[in-house]
Amino acid sequence: MSILTKEEILKEIKKGKIKITPFNKNNVGPGSVDLTLDNKFRTFKKSKKIYNLDENLDYKKLTNFTEKNSIVIKPNETVLAMTKEKITLAENICGWLEGRSRFARVGLMVHISASFLQPGINNFQVLEMNNMGKVPLRLNVGTRICQIIFEKTEGKARYQGKFRNQIEP
Repeated sequence: MSILTKEEILKEIKKGKIKITPFNKNNVGPGSVDLTLDNKFRTFKKSKKIYNLDENLDYKKLTNFTEKNSIVIKPNETVLAMTKEKITLAENICGWLEGRSRFARVGLMVHISASFLQPGINNFQVLEMNNMGKVPLRLNVGTRICQIIFEKTEGKARYQGKFRNQIEP
C-alpha cells in the first residue's frame, strides 16, 4: 500500500478512480486534497439520561439537525458536520480524513475517530468535530476544513455498510 502524491491523485481523478464532486484543482496539495465544510450540522442535545453504547444506539436521537452558514463550537463541545464534496473511490483505493494543522493549533479536532474511508465508497463525509481549545470557534461554510489522504490497497473491496448513502451528518 502506498499514499498517493499530487501527481498520482490527479492521474487517478483523470481515470475516474477517484471522484470528488464538486472538484477544485486548487485544493490538491502535495499528498492530499482539502475538503470544504457544508451547511449541514448536528448538535448534541443536553441530557442527563444514560444511553447504552451498543449497535442499536441511534446518534440521530441524541442530536438536532440544522442547516446554517456558520456554527460556533464551544470549548469541549462536539458537533457533527458534512463535507460539501461527495467522494467516490475505486475498489482499490481507500482514504483517510485528517484535520488541518492551522485549525489543530487552536484546539479543533476535525475528525475525532473513524477517519478511515473504505474502498469503493460513494458518499459525503461526516466530520466528528470537537473543540478541545479554551475559546469558542466559529466555523463557516466553504472553509477548507479537512484533508483526505488517498492510499492504494492490496486487493479490491467495496463498502456496503450502514452509512454508504449518507447525505447528512
